[in-house]
Amino acid sequence: MPLYIIERQFADQLDLSGDDVREIDEVNADEGIRWLFSFLTADKRRTYCLYEAPSPDAIRAAAKRLEIPADAIVEVDQFEPDLLRT
Repeated sequence: MPLYIIERQFADQLDLSGDDVREIDEVNADEGIRWLFSFLTADKRRTYCLYEAPSPDAIRAAAKRLEIPADAIVEVDQFEPDLLRT
């Protein structure tokens, strides 16, 4: 399945509860996507998230349902640095 990095910008600092994470996981599953990992900026107003998803449209649909931004969606390839070392 394709991998995507999603940039999200928030007006206020992000503060997720366990219930928020469960809701995100449920909506993502409904849309056929899987949240793999996230980075949060020091000011807690921007995230960079790695997802597996069938398409950018599936990511946008989940974001719309969750009422969260999806400001930039970029398809990426996996990079294995250990494979390049000899």
